[in-house]
Amino acid sequence: MAHYFTNDDNLKSNIKKINTIINGTSYYFYTDNGVFSKGELDFGTELLLKTFCYTYPQEKTLLDIGCGCGPIGIYASKLGFTVDMSDINKRALHLSKIALKEQQLDANVFLSDAYENINKKYDYIVSNPPIRVGKEKLYEIIMKAKEHLKEKGELWIVVRKKQGAKSLTEDMKKVYKKTDVIITKKGYCIIKAE
Repeated sequence: MAHYFTNDDNLKSNIKKINTIINGTSYYFYTDNGVFSKGELDFGTELLLKTFCYTYPQEKTLLDIGCGCGPIGIYASKLGFTVDMSDINKRALHLSKIALKEQQLDANVFLSDAYENINKKYDYIVSNPPIRVGKEKLYEIIMKAKEHLKEKGELWIVVRKKQGAKSLTEDMKKVYKKTDVIITKKGYCIIKAE
């Protein structure tokens, strides 16, 4: 079975435009077959964006790792962040570039398997990580984020409680100075690590 973290060139395309408003900011992105959360902004990403943007300033560097079709990076770019967006899914990257261009937004969008093509440090790394990719790759994305954060940088992620949020948080505490569950809502946990 193909997943959104793989590339399937034979998968039929069915592009849809998704309009959304987060914290009073209106923007849109495109989804397609073979891309995470086809058809709508998923609740976890929405909660992550609402939580993150209420708390922190805008003019910072941000990496949207595993960006998918780009709702996090596009939103952050619209708010004035300097944004890098990476994913292993070529179709997702293409959709992100289209939405950014149409909205006259600027972000660096590129192919990367986890941090393979990333050599910078960021104030923020924000992600709805691909849980179904497996624990080894998931932990690589989350734990190695520390190596790509500036001195006071923060990692913000969303994970469902039933998909191991509690054990993941405990494991993150072994790697990061401070790890907190900021909010839990409808079974989703927003986790911040510094």
